[in-house]
Amino acid sequence: MLRKEDIFLIIYFILVIFFLAAFTIVFFVVYQKRKNKLLQERLEAEQRFRDELNTARLEIQEATLKNVSWELHDNIGQLMAVASMQLKLLQKKQPENTGIEEVHNLVSDSLTEVRALSRSLNNEVIEKNGLVKTVQNELDRFNRLEVLQAELQVKGEPFQLKQEDAIILFRILQESFSNTLKHSGASQLNVLFEFSEDTLEITARDNGKGYEQDGVETGAGLLNMKSRAAMIHSEISMESSENTGTSLYLRYLNMKNLP
Repeated sequence: MLRKEDIFLIIYFILVIFFLAAFTIVFFVVYQKRKNKLLQERLEAEQRFRDELNTARLEIQEATLKNVSWELHDNIGQLMAVASMQLKLLQKKQPENTGIEEVHNLVSDSLTEVRALSRSLNNEVIEKNGLVKTVQNELDRFNRLEVLQAELQVKGEPFQLKQEDAIILFRILQESFSNTLKHSGASQLNVLFEFSEDTLEITARDNGKGYEQDGVETGAGLLNMKSRAAMIHSEISMESSENTGTSLYLRYLNMKNLP
């Protein structure tokens, strides 16, 4: 039979072991919480840095596009306007010269397109006209140039978008349209805007030659569009396969309408 002193000693060691175990557990839990908190703060800091970097990059791009817009309108546009007036005066002096009339019409049409392109590059024009009208103007420009047949269909009741969001959505669509014109060989481009109470779903579909899906998913163009869409918490995807055309899907959540 154990002596009383031995029992107390065993109890003492048990308590010491229990205390050390409890201390170890508490220390580990506190350490993990602190580690997780630091990791979360680091991830949040990295995300803020990426967001700020993307914002700065977009601001630089928009400033560059605005400068190009001004150059097109103020310099090239003015030169073409002067050339058009000179040709018109020359045409009055030589009304029988059909070559002058053809050149005058060509310069006038080119001046119209330069001004339209200038407006599409200037974010202030986008802010003034809104997203729907700006996209319509862009599609009208494609139709005038006869590069393809473009159509915009709007369903639902349009709501007012934040100006910054409207600009980003238009730039995404503009890049998609550019890819269609340069690479798809399409003859038709159909754009659908579907407005609901708090969302806008956009579909841009062409009838071009399409691409392999893997190439689309890893392409720099789609990655750039996804980066822009993420800035306004929008979902974006693209579907394409050879000889079936390409479809771009955008889903924008109108935060202003949410409680």
